[in-house]
Amino acid sequence: MSNFIRTTLAATASAGLLALSAVGAQAAVVPAGQAESALAPAAASSTALALTAPRLTKHQRRLRVEHRRKVRRNHRVDRALTVAARQQGDPYRYGAAGPSAFDCSGLMLYSFRAAGLHLPRTAAAQSGAVRHISRGQMRRGDLVFFASGAHVYHVGIYDGWSHGRRIIIHAPYPGADVRKDAIWTDGWFAGTLRLS
Repeated sequence: MSNFIRTTLAATASAGLLALSAVGAQAAVVPAGQAESALAPAAASSTALALTAPRLTKHQRRLRVEHRRKVRRNHRVDRALTVAARQQGDPYRYGAAGPSAFDCSGLMLYSFRAAGLHLPRTAAAQSGAVRHISRGQMRRGDLVFFASGAHVYHVGIYDGWSHGRRIIIHAPYPGADVRKDAIWTDGWFAGTLRLS
């Protein structure tokens, strides 16, 4: 059908004088008051066509499931950061895992458990339970492990950059409260519970 005929039919239809079928280029002249009722069956059939989704392959279904799983997991990691941030001001106490006092790994355990994710109890065990990532891959909510040689002695949760330095939330040492600090040493590595 030429563009001229399409334009003419569209103008006539908009004036309420013509009803167009959804299939093909069939048209019928109808009185102005009956144009809407004449178009209703065509609109219903075009809606039914639009609602019929294409069938997904097995591979596409698997990719969709994996994507949803990643989104849920990453949302939980973000939630763990929010929980840790709320604990600021709570005192450090060795061996404590909340809800009102924490040591470093206890804060991570508490925060991730509240977000529906599992971590072991100690900083060393936590470092073995996560996927190690490069510093360039870090996102807020990832874990920062401090090590001396092969010994992991401290852990915090990454909270982004401030004034050119990476910031963590952690329970630092006896006599201090849970707080934000800039990373003070180069002896650390990153880990994540995100699904990349």
